[in-house]
Amino acid sequence: MNDQQHLPDNQSQEHVFHGIGASKGIAIGPAYLFVHKEIENSYDKLEPEKLEHEIEKFLEALQRSEKELEKIERVTTQKLGQAYSDLFRAQIMLLHDQVLIESIIRRIRDEKKPAQLVIDEEFDNYLEHFKKSSELLFQERAQDLVDIKNRIIRNLHNQKLQSKIPEGMIIVSTCLSPADIILFSRNNVKGFVTETGGITSHISLICKSLNIPIIVGLSNFTQKISMGTPLVINGGDGTAIAYPDEGTVRNYMDKMTEESKIEAVASKLANAPAVTKCGIRLHFYSNIDVKEEIPSIRSAGAEGVGLFRSENLFIDNTKPPRETEQTEYYREMAEALNPEPLVIRLFDIGGDKLIYSPISEPNPNLGWRGIRILIDVPEILDAQLRAILKANGSENIQILLPMISSLDEIMAIRDTLEKHVTELDKSEIRFTKPELGAMIEIPAAVEIIDEITKAVDFISIGTNDLTQYTLAVDRNNEIVQDLFDKFHPAILRQLHRIITTACSNNCRVSLCGDMGSDPLALPFLVGCGLKEFSVVSADIPQLKALARRFTVDETRELVKDCLNLPTASKIKDRLKKFQADLTVTQAEETGDK
Repeated sequence: MNDQQHLPDNQSQEHVFHGIGASKGIAIGPAYLFVHKEIENSYDKLEPEKLEHEIEKFLEALQRSEKELEKIERVTTQKLGQAYSDLFRAQIMLLHDQVLIESIIRRIRDEKKPAQLVIDEEFDNYLEHFKKSSELLFQERAQDLVDIKNRIIRNLHNQKLQSKIPEGMIIVSTCLSPADIILFSRNNVKGFVTETGGITSHISLICKSLNIPIIVGLSNFTQKISMGTPLVINGGDGTAIAYPDEGTVRNYMDKMTEESKIEAVASKLANAPAVTKCGIRLHFYSNIDVKEEIPSIRSAGAEGVGLFRSENLFIDNTKPPRETEQTEYYREMAEALNPEPLVIRLFDIGGDKLIYSPISEPNPNLGWRGIRILIDVPEILDAQLRAILKANGSENIQILLPMISSLDEIMAIRDTLEKHVTELDKSEIRFTKPELGAMIEIPAAVEIIDEITKAVDFISIGTNDLTQYTLAVDRNNEIVQDLFDKFHPAILRQLHRIITTACSNNCRVSLCGDMGSDPLALPFLVGCGLKEFSVVSADIPQLKALARRFTVDETRELVKDCLNLPTASKIKDRLKKFQADLTVTQAEETGDK
């Protein structure tokens, strides 16, 4: 195959492509095209004497699939700990689903269909609900199910699992599963590029934990390069360069060297307090999905958990967890963190996340979800609030309300919370009433931010949804992902308004969206008055190191400039200049030429 045949115009000239940077870092190396081989279905009916043999093949495929997943689970535990290995434990559990297994066996016997065809049909029926969901978490579950299905079918045909590739490659694929990332990471891969996926997908989070750069959402990239095409990828800004010239490679190698120096300094100071150059104290907390992440956040320098996404308890069980289960789970987390804070966001579930719900919505993101479900389905809300109260013996739990758009919603939750406080007061259970906070992630909440910040103890800004709803851009829609820009003037002006209003009302304010992890955004946010950030743990050391390089007065001047700029591109140019000036100043102060 001609390595250059898919590139436009001048075949071996440098060509730049833009995807979405989902795990920072720079990689330079040849492309390895990873293609999932599809096995065609046979629609011929089986002869009666072959039915039992077909069933035996199916059961053997299940066993081989389980052995593969157990191996992947062990590797994941060694590399990342329990938090991510649970993804594969859940897949193993599905391989033991007797309802599914018996249904497949019965249909092979009754319909005389080949096992592969029945497996395809059974999984596709189950997947139908998940695929319709606009929620990223459900899309993730759909991809997990597809991975299990393909694994069983591959083992049904005794095809080997591809887990070894030459070292030093950049893997390019239409899509990758968490298992693919884990297995290929053992081959010293330099980076990944996928045509699908989002910045909060499992594969992106795993790459962040492994410190491997990944670009996602780079449409049709597999059609534009070939096996061995020289590449440079930047997982920070989503740039992929095919056939980079010598000057480009040299520039990116210099960037890699500079980033390594910055990371080395940052890691040494990870557990030191975050203080600006002028002595203003900042606080960095972690966003987490499961309690198993708690041990690792301390090594990153986190001062607690600023966002625990409790809906993961709901979704993993396909129904609301029992109150006793929640109480124990929250108590373990609170005691492990004590005296550092644990901010629990109440179940941020949508109508299409309730598997037993008969409701089908054309646009779930703008429908029955978040606080609306909690108010409408009191048994879910009551159980969670009681569990949190009972678990708060360490007095470090705080409650965060999702998707707030009115004061009525806040008052409704506060009234319910007070009801349970009164009831528990009559018991012998030791508890402390948690502080109550509101997520600011809808433009309506920004419009009444003065009233909200007077009605709650704290607020947390969810920049992902705030950007999505303000710009009318679905952040998980690959067609319009390039329009999802957190540096849009409307977003920055909203953030300034939210932060300054909260500060003037003596209401604590933090930011828990992806913007908090962006070094480019940090000086702007500090200049607005923000002092609390909840981010991905791995980003904390670098953010702390950056904070030590500027003064608050400098950032206030930066804010004034940015608020008067008309476009996102001009704002980003100004922010980049601020960073460049910091580097020059630091070099002058250290005598580094």
